Amino acid sequence: MREAVSRFVVEGELRREVTLSIKRLIDIGTYRGLRHRRGLPVRCQRTKTNARTRKGPRKPIKK
Repeated sequence: MREAVSRFVVEGELRREVTLSIKRLIDIGTYRGLRHRRGLPVRCQRTKTNARTRKGPRKPIKK
């Protein structure tokens, strides 16, 4: 069992790897990095009507 798990990147090491790859995208200024920075969907999803999870709850329009 230990051998099987040791072949994969797991837990803290995986989190660190994902965080560093996102930070790298942001630092080099790619489109994906900008989407991460703005908190919008990264993989070409529409944002006009959907993406409530990434954008958060609706904000009322102030008059």
